[in-house]
Amino acid sequence: MYPLFNPKHVELTPFLFFTGKGGVGKTSVACATAVALADRGKKVLLVSTDPASNLQDVLSVELTGEPIEIPAIANLSAANIDPEAAAKSYREKTVGPYRGKLPDAVLATMEEQLSGACTVEIAAFDEFSRLLSDEAVLEQYDHVVFDTAPTGHTLRLLQLPSAWSGFLDTSTHGASCLGPLAGLEGKKEMYAKAVAALSDFNKTTLLLVARPDTSSLNEAARAAHELKEIGVENQLLIVNGVLQTRHPEDVVSSAFYDRQRRALKDAPTALKQVMTYALPFVAYSLTGADNLRHLFSFYSITTAAAANTAETAEMPGLDRVIADFEANNTRVIFTMGKGGVGKTTVASAIAVGLAERGHRVHLTTTDPADHLGYTFGGGKGNERLSISRIDPAVEVANYKTEVLKDAGDGLTEEELAYLKEDMESPCTEEIALFKAFATVVDKADDEIVVIDTAPTGHTLLLLDSTEAYHKEMSRSAGDVPDSVKKLLPRLRNPKETGVVIVTLAEATPVLEAARLQEDLKRAQIDPKWWIINQSLYAAKTEDPVLRGRAASEKQWIQKVVDELAAKYAVIPWLAEEKIGYDKLKEFSN
Repeated sequence: MYPLFNPKHVELTPFLFFTGKGGVGKTSVACATAVALADRGKKVLLVSTDPASNLQDVLSVELTGEPIEIPAIANLSAANIDPEAAAKSYREKTVGPYRGKLPDAVLATMEEQLSGACTVEIAAFDEFSRLLSDEAVLEQYDHVVFDTAPTGHTLRLLQLPSAWSGFLDTSTHGASCLGPLAGLEGKKEMYAKAVAALSDFNKTTLLLVARPDTSSLNEAARAAHELKEIGVENQLLIVNGVLQTRHPEDVVSSAFYDRQRRALKDAPTALKQVMTYALPFVAYSLTGADNLRHLFSFYSITTAAAANTAETAEMPGLDRVIADFEANNTRVIFTMGKGGVGKTTVASAIAVGLAERGHRVHLTTTDPADHLGYTFGGGKGNERLSISRIDPAVEVANYKTEVLKDAGDGLTEEELAYLKEDMESPCTEEIALFKAFATVVDKADDEIVVIDTAPTGHTLLLLDSTEAYHKEMSRSAGDVPDSVKKLLPRLRNPKETGVVIVTLAEATPVLEAARLQEDLKRAQIDPKWWIINQSLYAAKTEDPVLRGRAASEKQWIQKVVDELAAKYAVIPWLAEEKIGYDKLKEFSN
């Protein structure tokens, strides 16, 4: 097992970036680290740019974009930068000069193009850069702790010379998901200093935070590789939430412990080259200075955590979701949510449940790891069920080839490099996959189609506004196939399409799922079902540590029920992993 992480025993640089998938505990670990350093007499600035940040809840202080001192913790200041607000300002600076000069349809396209994850990244990087490039910051603070780091895509893009040319202002071949970066020419020097600081082994440490599960560890390995490629090589891995002991008499506890150990044993080879630490699974909520300090004391439980939780109330299960789709004759079903929440299992269980009820069902996924093959144990089990996999690598490669063929003629070498790099963005993958989704659905009018992982509202609006852009200006950022044009109205028709949002009963997954729902509503899609997956509260475990965590889930389940979901279901954390058709049937029994 890995050594336990404690800032007292690790040599840490002035800039510390915590990064990882949503829900792995980045904010908690970043806050606990900042408190530990401040307790040692270091002057610390803690900054969050996470759109789902609960930094002020953790510290019990109202925060703004400007640093304030934390009353209960000497030497610690904190700021909570809102990247969505920064992105809104960025969009207005980009689009504003064209108001009154271009048709409204074109302006709408520009605004939607700048509504994706990439724009939020570049707006957040603005804030990173200001702190990284300001020498006065290091004179005032010994450490600056960032909750959420910039991605490799953003950093690579800013390193390209063509990002600073006038290419995007004048090109009619396409448009960047970041918009015309030439408008940021005045910040070029600041960005260059920031990128240099990130690559400086003596200035910056990247702390990859992961959970001891396969999905989270794979994401950490991908991020480590991507950032190493552009020079961010000083990296540590923190595996957060490792259950230290198990209670053999408790089935849930034993299975939880064993599953974590298997995931750690099978961790990606690339992570074995990164210095790795562990943090224990704790029962108490990591809010407030005292509990943050407990994390590095490695207490297994607290008095509050050991207290009995209330009896688990009866909660609707997945069978209710399947029955609802059947009753409404829903033809297209998407499962959506962040990685690691169990979308593939939920999609598979819905497909199996509908097939068992006598319907012809086609189940497809974009999971590059082919988790459907694993979930079904290599078989199908019912002639009414067909399964396919959309290979993201193949679809993206085909899409890039198509775009470069249409737009590449006449570009300089630097402009071509920019276009190629821009197509490494998440937006490119979403659009390429959406075209593949559309083809599958278009060919399956006589089947119920269940799709594991779906396009965001931003992608739908971008494709929709691209059509309007094409009509207005007789050109487009990319041709929209008929299958896509037909599918957009279909997705907006609740009589044909159902969207299932899958989440965990934790702060970050719920808040991110809420943003996803708002994103979809902008695209005129209103999800009806939320599924709270892997709930310890619903599992009725007797393990004192797991019971303590179960108690903390209640507020997030209540938030989903009272504020977010029209309809909801809860799947308990299961001691037995449901592998194979017969086991998946049990979800709908």
